[in-house]
Amino acid sequence: MTARARFTADETRERILVVAEEHFRRVGYAKTAIADIAAELGMSPANVYRFFASKSAICEEIARRLLDSCHDLLRAIVAEKHVPASERLARMTITIHQFNKTQMFDEKRLHDMVEAAMTENWHVVKAHLETLVSLFAEVIKEGMAAGEFAMRDPVEAAWSFKQCHASVFHPSLIAQCALEFDLDEQTRRLTQFAIRALKA
Repeated sequence: MTARARFTADETRERILVVAEEHFRRVGYAKTAIADIAAELGMSPANVYRFFASKSAICEEIARRLLDSCHDLLRAIVAEKHVPASERLARMTITIHQFNKTQMFDEKRLHDMVEAAMTENWHVVKAHLETLVSLFAEVIKEGMAAGEFAMRDPVEAAWSFKQCHASVFHPSLIAQCALEFDLDEQTRRLTQFAIRALKA
């Protein structure tokens, strides 16, 4: 019985993504070919191409899911309305930093896939950055309403808040700075500075 007969289209698509991610983690994105993924699934490369136009398209979907998992962590923090906005922002920044640092060092091969996504599928990364700004803006707006922060455009404030943390958010910059700085401490200091600016 063929995979096509045993699995629905959605199930087959999911199996391709699961196996592809396993290969990306084990041998790296660059060293994984569509033929490797197909062989693991017991299907032809042509069948994989029925669901994804290219390895880049598979990378895009896995990267989107990976980044969505970060968004879920942040949304849980945003939802804690009883916690002051400044504290939530501080927890959000350390969460983003720790998430990206894990991908950079603990999951180096998966990070290579994210780097490829940044080059080949910039719209996925752009959507991720827009989500970060949106979540920051929500908390900042609530902080303004509570009198915790000075009144200003919350979206512009959120964009500046994100940019302030570029050196501890961007995976490549984390790699460059890790040997010279305590990046967890730097994240806390940058956040303290940015929060003081929001209050000014």
